[in-house]
Amino acid sequence: MRRLPALPLKSVLLNTSRIELWPADLLRARSNADARLLAGAYAVLRRKQDGRYLAAVSARGVHPLATGLPRQPGLDEAWDALDRFESATRGFDADAQGALPLHALQERLHALGLDDAAYAERTGLTLVAEPAALAFAGRDRYRRPLWLTRSAGRGWQAMRAAAACDGVVLEAISGYRSHDYQLGIFERKRARGQSVEEILHVNAAPGYSEHHSGRALDIGTPGEPPAESSFEDTAAFAWLTRHAGDFGFVMSYPRANPHGIVYEPWHWYFAGPART
Repeated sequence: MRRLPALPLKSVLLNTSRIELWPADLLRARSNADARLLAGAYAVLRRKQDGRYLAAVSARGVHPLATGLPRQPGLDEAWDALDRFESATRGFDADAQGALPLHALQERLHALGLDDAAYAERTGLTLVAEPAALAFAGRDRYRRPLWLTRSAGRGWQAMRAAAACDGVVLEAISGYRSHDYQLGIFERKRARGQSVEEILHVNAAPGYSEHHSGRALDIGTPGEPPAESSFEDTAAFAWLTRHAGDFGFVMSYPRANPHGIVYEPWHWYFAGPART
């Protein structure tokens, strides 16, 4: 028997190098059997590499959702993260949990044929560690849970509310992305015949994306396709240009930026608290 945590997990994502621990009620059941287990669970172990559900955790115990659960890489690290959360008796500050070590990322970059040292020198970008915990910041355009650091999430919600008061609708397109997610983008594009250099013109190398930090947002507005330069012609972009800095957000990749990344008027980074 496991004891229920003193704090609800519903607003926190616990992050480890290979496994994420999600609030069960934010995940979609993928079968009737999953639905029954998730209905009584408070946490689900989700493999980062492919999104596979590994186990549901309830007060009655651990319920495997994948074969070979004890042999899953990173399982001990995931249990340690859950144990620390379950032991917390006061407010759990996601921002105070620190960052994950950069486990084996360089080896994975080399497998892509990417010299990370040369890439960093050429672009001026630095490796970005993933947060050990993230906060629920609402949902994105596609009704997916949006995960950000707690401070970035509060900044986003305040900025979105202020825009709405001015008659402008801001939508989150995406927030936090893991190293594994970014690696998957590269692998899919390479499978379609694109070279690594072609991909790097549009996507930061895995480990170098600001999205890994949980402080970056791709922002859209209704009726506008996601991640297109035409976003700069919208009332939403005009509002962001005038007001985003008041909420701590800056546009990371303007035209002719020194990193060599394509112009991204939709990509905004939470650099710090709002100016006063």
